[in-house]
Amino acid sequence: MRVNWRQIHAARNSYAVLSAACETEGIVIYPVDLPANDVTCYSLNSINEPNYRDEIAHADCITIVGGPHATACYRSIAQYADYVVVGEGEHTLPRLLNNLESGGDGHIPGVATREYYEPARTTVRLDAYPAFSVTKGYIEISRGCPYSCGYCQTPQIFGHCMRHRSIDAIVTAAGRHEQARFVTPNAFAYGSDGIHPRFNKVCNLLKRIRAVGCQQVYFGTFPSEVRPEFVCHESLALVTDYCTNTKLHFGAQSGSNAVLAQLHRGHMVEMVIDAVTLCHDTGITPIVDFIVGFPFETDEDQEKTAELIAWVAQYGLVHAHRFMSLPGTPLAGSRARSLLPETEKLCGKLALAGKLTGSWNEPEIRFMRSPSTDKI
Repeated sequence: MRVNWRQIHAARNSYAVLSAACETEGIVIYPVDLPANDVTCYSLNSINEPNYRDEIAHADCITIVGGPHATACYRSIAQYADYVVVGEGEHTLPRLLNNLESGGDGHIPGVATREYYEPARTTVRLDAYPAFSVTKGYIEISRGCPYSCGYCQTPQIFGHCMRHRSIDAIVTAAGRHEQARFVTPNAFAYGSDGIHPRFNKVCNLLKRIRAVGCQQVYFGTFPSEVRPEFVCHESLALVTDYCTNTKLHFGAQSGSNAVLAQLHRGHMVEMVIDAVTLCHDTGITPIVDFIVGFPFETDEDQEKTAELIAWVAQYGLVHAHRFMSLPGTPLAGSRARSLLPETEKLCGKLALAGKLTGSWNEPEIRFMRSPSTDKI
């Protein structure tokens, strides 16, 4: 049975991770540009899913769909796909493929069909699977998030308890290449519960990576980030001492403490200001995320966000994105409010000046491409 992977730009790292997991079971997954026999796998998010719906429904092969959108909306996906992998795929996908190869019906925990679904009984231990194999990917060092931000799918998919790949496993993966980049919801939370930092763990990790000859280490920047309250003299010293990046990416999301509280962000505006100031004083450029147009955002809330965006732009770079309701999140089904003319004018002015990127009017852009300013 030949197994294929539908190449989709946003799912490149998912291919690296899941093809490596399947290789541990002796299964090779071949990249394809169209569905092909015998099996074709897809990983979809909530933006690109409509683009592949008809293709999957009319594919002349067995189709398997996973990814964040499939996890949140597995019942609707199962109406046009043969099998839906719900949640983490490293254990479930190889098990499903082996089941199909042996003539099974695919009715296993973690897989949904039109007439069947049983939740997975397992949680992935990151060390049980390689970060990547033949196809290079980013090294996922942590999974899960203890926070419950109203717009975010991460804790809904991976849970609220952080899991970490061991230093030995990370170093082995990093040592295979001259450049290392990492996937994690908060790089500075490595080795911790995600709330109380353990910078000694981060220090040990970075020391070990440099010791194996990895020349370029990007930590706390694309494709990951950190949280503003984790930015301090100690954490910034780790970046300047061991890392290649001169930028640090973290989320403010709003300039209103009332909005941050309603989102359950777990930090205040003052912590964002402190993080930006510390980065600037250390010679690190802060890249700060903002979301505009939250459904419950008042004019005053949005004005405070605009004020903070303008202030951050004096010291670093801004990513501004329009709120988008994602399935499976606490704010699923809600609609973005309109932007004030002053907010749109400010974003446009800063964008022309090269100080702001993002999609404050078209949220889809956020999920269709990665801003180049993230990359260093």
